[in-house]
Amino acid sequence: MKLQIAVDIADNKKIMEIAGQISDIIDIFEVGTPAIMKEGMLPVKMLKEAYPDMTVLADSKIVDGGAIECRDICECGADIVTVLALSDNATVKEVVKTAHQYGRKVLADLLCVTDIPKRSVELIDMDVDYIGVHTGVDMQKQGHTPLEDLRELVRAVGPERAAVAGGVTLQTLPDYTAENPEIIIAGSALYKANDVRAAVLQMKEVLNS
Repeated sequence: MKLQIAVDIADNKKIMEIAGQISDIIDIFEVGTPAIMKEGMLPVKMLKEAYPDMTVLADSKIVDGGAIECRDICECGADIVTVLALSDNATVKEVVKTAHQYGRKVLADLLCVTDIPKRSVELIDMDVDYIGVHTGVDMQKQGHTPLEDLRELVRAVGPERAAVAGGVTLQTLPDYTAENPEIIIAGSALYKANDVRAAVLQMKEVLNS
């Protein structure tokens, strides 16, 4: 299982400070959508220039213009690009085709998808690399978690391409590792920690136990 940190801070200096603490131990460093909305691809470029061996995911949430947007993101250095699973199949296929031409990978975000098994099988058929269940911040405020969605996803397509995000903490982590997804994504539980490196190491210890 890989650990991904989702950094939703729209502050390039802070993003780089966090990366400096964990670049050698984190499996995937996500530049979150809030940062991309404010700063564009600049933080992705900065991270790849400073840490070329670190896997960087741009949480672009592409929903249209698949080839154009994916090409620009790949050329800025992102190793993994995200597309919304709600997007039209034509868009998903364009993202996958373009990313693979650059030797990059695609994660389809199932945010707001109601039929997870059906859509997940369709995404696998379109050669998406990873499929992620995601309970958004606003949904988390209503008490929702992605655990049951993850179980649905794993039952439908297996754990090898599964990812999970949405309020994952050190305390809830064992519930998610029990499903053995390929990627577990944690956000504020890591990047808001007093000691980010120690928090990452604690989570990785659970993943590897």
